[in-house]
Amino acid sequence: MGGDDEDDRDDERGIEREYSRRRKMSRGRFAGLCIVEANFALQMARPDSIPGRYRLLAVALMVMLGVWAFLAVRRGLTSVGADGIAVRGAFRVRKRDWHDIYDLRVERRNTKNADARLLTWLYDNDGRRLPLTNVDDWQLPDVRAEVEELRTAAAQHRGMAWELRPEVEDRIGLRAVRRKAQERAAVGAMLVFFAAIGYLVWEVSADGGHRLFAFLLLLWAPLAAYALLVTLFRLRSSRSPAHA
Repeated sequence: MGGDDEDDRDDERGIEREYSRRRKMSRGRFAGLCIVEANFALQMARPDSIPGRYRLLAVALMVMLGVWAFLAVRRGLTSVGADGIAVRGAFRVRKRDWHDIYDLRVERRNTKNADARLLTWLYDNDGRRLPLTNVDDWQLPDVRAEVEELRTAAAQHRGMAWELRPEVEDRIGLRAVRRKAQERAAVGAMLVFFAAIGYLVWEVSADGGHRLFAFLLLLWAPLAAYALLVTLFRLRSSRSPAHA
């Protein structure tokens, strides 16, 4: 009897895992970040760069972004237990019960200049996905083996086998198409945003008398471009697998 109880306790401990930040960012990525920040500081220090009120807005946005990034790194955590998986970010915690989890998948990211190339995603029964913070090949020596071991340990808590279901795969594929369209549209909107900033700087420096128009252009042009590009990319995209 005692041996059975001890085995049960070992099984319970086996699913209790916590993935926190173990390795700092690489030197190359840290150097690139420093270059970006130094260039931003240099541009803000130039008296003829942008007007003071716009400079203040840019600095405020950069500070907010820096605070979010700092908290995301310091607080980022994925915890696994008998009741499910919880992912803690900068300001909130997202939880998924085991019976709501469809699959755990290790997927290669398209970005080449990132430290982590293999990321782990949690897919729910509705086809939505959630990134598992610090469950990647930068923080773990063998992330695929870790996730496979995690799937094995979690099998008894899910109440069902890890098997593919066509209806969920269809939802994942549809959401992948939408996500890809949104990512491409976001890139296009950012390009429009920077173009609008260039026009705004030129308009203010030339004192053409249309600053209100330029400010509205800075706000609405990227939004209009995003909406248009999302629609265009969705129409041109075909359904693709979740790892695409």
